[in-house]
Amino acid sequence: MHRRRFIRALLVVGLAPAAIAVGQDDPTPHATAMRVETDLYGDAETPAARSLTLFNGGVAWDFLELPKPGATADSSETVLDQIVLHDPRRERVVVIDPGRNLKTTIDTIRLERLSVSLAKWARSADDRLIRWAGGPDFGSGLTEDGETLDLVGPRVHYQVRCTPAPSPEAAEAYRRFADTALLLRALMHPGGIPPFPRLALNRRIEAATSVPAEVTLEIDPRLSVASVRSSRLRSVHRLHPRLLAGDFKRLEDAEAAVAAAESVDLATFVARGSTTAAR
Repeated sequence: MHRRRFIRALLVVGLAPAAIAVGQDDPTPHATAMRVETDLYGDAETPAARSLTLFNGGVAWDFLELPKPGATADSSETVLDQIVLHDPRRERVVVIDPGRNLKTTIDTIRLERLSVSLAKWARSADDRLIRWAGGPDFGSGLTEDGETLDLVGPRVHYQVRCTPAPSPEAAEAYRRFADTALLLRALMHPGGIPPFPRLALNRRIEAATSVPAEVTLEIDPRLSVASVRSSRLRSVHRLHPRLLAGDFKRLEDAEAAVAAAESVDLATFVARGSTTAAR
């Protein structure tokens, strides 16, 4: 249970990989095929979670794996916890819990509306950090040194080390993926730092035809927002410009999981997940 809560906290602050994005621009016309492996770290030297994101045929599939229950701290054994299908052409995101055989579908217009309402709320908040994170201007705290971006705000420090993307289309696809994932997490796991600092960094990274290689978030230890015990969170991303043979079998299995899962609304999906995690 504690590991699941910690991973949710990582997701809320936006360190996990992200998704094909919302916004007024049309989805990338070129179907980009690539894979991104991500390790999520807290204070420990071993990953707290791993994910694999596969871009293929204009959509992206994200597979989140958590440590196997009962495994030792240094074990590399994991179990599949969640699958997310990012489908910009159909303007939807589908979240699948393979363990419970449930799925929920979220229209991207809902995420767009969340972005507007969340920004309005944050910009009028009493807390200085929340007000800063509402944006829209982060220029005064943003510095760039080669392939490293630093964004400093009240009690927080974001640092992103970038790597060149295989193409402008790949950089755009990853930025879209990242933006939507951030808003999806804000919808499913409310609380924590609003996503707008990361959204601003994502735009800067795409403009440089790059993708993140490593993202670090340092938080003032007195900060209670997001209920994160660790004061330093880190994600490491490894991009491969093509899919591997085993990835196609994984995609087939994911499509089968979507077809077989029971469809429920978001409130039911989240509520049942909370019940399962508490056992």
